[in-house]
Parts: sequence; C-alpha cells; structure tokens
Amino acid sequence: MTLQAIKYENGTLEVLDQLLLPKESKYIPILGVEDGWKVINKMQVRGAPAIAIVGCLSLAVEISKEEFEKKKALRREVEGKLNYLISARPTAVNMKQAADHLISYINSLDNDESVSAQEMQARFVAAIEAMLEKDISDNRSIGEFGAKAVLNNVTDGEQVRILTHCNTGSLATAYFGTALGVVRCLHSASRLENCYFTETRPYNQGARLTAYELVHDKIPSTLVCDSTVAYLMKTAQINAVVVGADRVAANGDTANKIGTYQIAVVARHHEVPFYVAAPLTSIDFNVNTGDNIVIEERPQVEMTHINNIRIASPVGKL
Repeated sequence: MTLQAIKYENGTLEVLDQLLLPKESKYIPILGVEDGWKVINKMQVRGAPAIAIVGCLSLAVEISKEEFEKKKALRREVEGKLNYLISARPTAVNMKQAADHLISYINSLDNDESVSAQEMQARFVAAIEAMLEKDISDNRSIGEFGAKAVLNNVTDGEQVRILTHCNTGSLATAYFGTALGVVRCLHSASRLENCYFTETRPYNQGARLTAYELVHDKIPSTLVCDSTVAYLMKTAQINAVVVGADRVAANGDTANKIGTYQIAVVARHHEVPFYVAAPLTSIDFNVNTGDNIVIEERPQVEMTHINNIRIASPVGKL
C-alpha cells in the first residue's frame, strides 16, 4: 500500500511529521491556518504540491468551523490568510497558484448575488477538497506518462534503472508522487530493476524520506551519496533521471532541490535522458526564465547540523 502522508476527512486534517522520519511516524493535527503555516515553514511538510494542498486544506479546516453572516467578511478572511500562507515557503509556486485561483473564485462568489454567505462558504470548502482529489489524479497520470516515456527509450521487456534526487513521492504531494510516481508505475509494471536515489544534502530528504517511502512500498532501491552520481552514470547504465520541480519558468527552465543542476549536466555528458515530472501548477508563466526565479535561502544550521548535532567545525575556534 502506498504511503499516505496527508490525511483529510470530514474537515479533519493530519499530516505526517517529516522532521521525525525515518525514526518515528507521527501525524500532526492541523487545526487552522497558523498550524498549516508552521508545518510548511518548518518543513514538517515539504514538496511543492504538498505545500499547496496542506496550506489550502488548513484554510478549509479553519473556515469550516466559523460562521459568516456577510460574504465580504469571508472574502477578506480568505484573501488575507491565503496571502499569509504563500509567505511560508516562497520558492514553490504551487501555493501561490492555488491562492490566486481561490481568491479569484471567492471574488466571483462574492459578486454573485444569488449565492448566500453560507453557500459561499460551503462552495469554497468544496473547491479546496476538489484540489486534493485532482492532485492525486494528476500524480497518477504523471506516473503513467512518465513511465511510458522512459520505456519508449529501451527495448521491449528490458528492466530499467532510474536515478532520482530529493523526495517527490507521497511525502511531497497529496498521494503517489510525481517523479517517484513514475518509479512506482515502473515497479507495478514489473519493469523496474532498481531505483537509485541520492542522500540530498544538506537536508537529507533522499536518505530520510525517499528511503522511507521506497522501503514502505518494497521497491528495489539503492541510496547513494550525492557525490557518487557521475561515477554511477558511468558504470551503472542508468536508463533515465527523473526529478520533480518547485517551479518551472515559461521557457522550461526548472528550479528544484539544490543539486539538481549538476545532475542534469552530468546526465547530458553521459547521454542519459533527463525528465522533470511535475503538474501544470508548477509552471509559472509570469517568470520568463530560471534566472528570475527567487531561490529560497535556508538557515545555515541545516548544513552544519544533523539532528541538532553539529557536524561542521565551529568557525574561528581552532
């Protein structure tokens, strides 16, 4: 059974705390927008699609508990809280795309005189719940199309070896995954020999999270150091690299977890097909090229410490 990292039912939301993985599997209750912002900002939830889904669902949970007599009060609250959620992780475009869509929708409901405040509230919550189902459906489609693209470059019946970077599975989406969804489809079709995946420094999403998912699903896989990728491509006959995306510019430039760029360069050198598996919500047509994508800068402690233990030599204390 595929791992489920986001649990939502009847207005109740829980997310798997990814900071505790793989040592402990603990779900965090999300009671409203403030909880949603915190788990996204602290990277207890990460992955561009998952950020958008959890952020929007946290809003659905909160407004479902409230009563609104006036439509304009609901509209103002929705707009303010969606803009607040965008600030939790600015690089991933999916949250902003979702916020823009929902703000447009709430404005249209506000302007429709035939819609009451109660109906407006119910419709808005239903729209967010539909986003959850669509993300799951999109991920399965991405997996199927991606697997087909990979298999089109190999002989009939050949087992394939895939390399992926960071985490792009159920822990990064609503369910199933994007790049890891491709791996899951290849495995279910009995065409996957092995999935190689990087540790993904400095935050170790590969070693902590992708490993957790692949072991959970019993998918044949091998964890490799980030610095091993070039040698791996030279010696292991990698059939394809499949990664996800935080944001895709209008010209196709892609921003993803740090380390993706050098993997792409090495893949080109070794003539290994390189695929980006992402939903349409990751495409930002307002950004012309990758040079205009704002890259989030994380705290230095993520590089100097692991599990609160310093691994880097203290500066100026020799």
